Amino acid sequence: SYSNNSPPVFYFATKVFVLTSSPPSMKFSRPEIAISKPLAACGEDEYEEEAVGIENFGEDFSRITINRPKVRENDVRFDMKFCGICHTDVHISLNEVHQTMYPVVPGHEMVGVVVEVGDNVTKVSVGDNVAVGCVRDSCLTCPNCEKGDEQYCLKKFTHTYNSTKNPTYSHIGGNPDTQNFGGYSGSDVVHQHFVMKLPADMPLEKAAPLVCAGITMWSPLKHWGATDTTKKMNIGIVGVGGLGTMGIKLASKLGHRVVAISSGDKKEDIARAKGASDYVVSTDADSVATEFCRLDLILNTISGNHSIAPYISMLAIDGVLVQLGCTTGPMEYEQDMLLFKRNSIAGSMIGGIPQTMELLEFCYENNVYPDVELVDSSQLNEVFTKLQTANAGGVRYVLDIKKSMEL
Repeated sequence: SYSNNSPPVFYFATKVFVLTSSPPSMKFSRPEIAISKPLAACGEDEYEEEAVGIENFGEDFSRITINRPKVRENDVRFDMKFCGICHTDVHISLNEVHQTMYPVVPGHEMVGVVVEVGDNVTKVSVGDNVAVGCVRDSCLTCPNCEKGDEQYCLKKFTHTYNSTKNPTYSHIGGNPDTQNFGGYSGSDVVHQHFVMKLPADMPLEKAAPLVCAGITMWSPLKHWGATDTTKKMNIGIVGVGGLGTMGIKLASKLGHRVVAISSGDKKEDIARAKGASDYVVSTDADSVATEFCRLDLILNTISGNHSIAPYISMLAIDGVLVQLGCTTGPMEYEQDMLLFKRNSIAGSMIGGIPQTMELLEFCYENNVYPDVELVDSSQLNEVFTKLQTANAGGVRYVLDIKKSMEL
């Protein structure tokens, strides 16, 4: 985390162009821990870029100018075409988790077209379609990075935005004191290791959510054996939102029996349309009982505090419940529920570059994509407010960058 005790730097006033005249409707949290970190003047090794972000705690989205590092020998610059809007964007932008540095430019589901590469870049070329996900940087030398699990970097990976450059390993140019900004912007510059080439005819607006929502579901499926198509498993997906529906699509396309699990029955039709074979209402004991001791793997996408006891009861012997939602409160369950079936509770967080590239290839070859709705920057306040409440239709919102930059 950045501290206000850091050495002083020269600051200038960021240009702001308000996109909406309506009062702020988004609900911010914990003002006492929000951090004001204005931009330093653009350096010789940086360039100015237009972006859409939140200038100060409590404000609406607005057009701002940020600084991006210029291309160095291993860097790739790409013009942004689309950026998925993740629930994490809401958590971070509105200061719901950790300490948000303002101004903040969200977005870690970035897709675009390469416009410049450094002298040592071999992974992509100018004109290629590319994607960058949640990991902007990592040490690349620890055992986890070397085996392709950059998200578990022992020196901590650098998140795409609302992060500072790690002084022990940074592969990011520009002012070392400037925070990182996300994909709600005109372009970005990233080290080639973290850039993934996309097929030329892959729909970019649908590819964007794959590098976060898609890999968040694919990584635990792969780790617990579900991407082995010789296996046939019973897999539960808790939550039928933008993340859960992606999990249902992937698990069903892999040939497994998929059980959608939700707290009510309103999303049953949606779940079945996405590929679920069966549906369980977790608040209904009779419904839960229909899957008692049947599920080999359950992926829980719910981020709020809730009881996980109903899910454990549905696990088969040696079954695993994988927690994917970001929550700070304790989970409710009884220990003996695990003992009598040798069950496990595990966690998983996004995925590394190799797994993400594998996912992109699978989705392209099998035409598996999230359901997306394109929006522009004038709709961000409304979209964030919706996501703070629920995602009733299981859609992934995607920001149209070109349209947004023209407003």
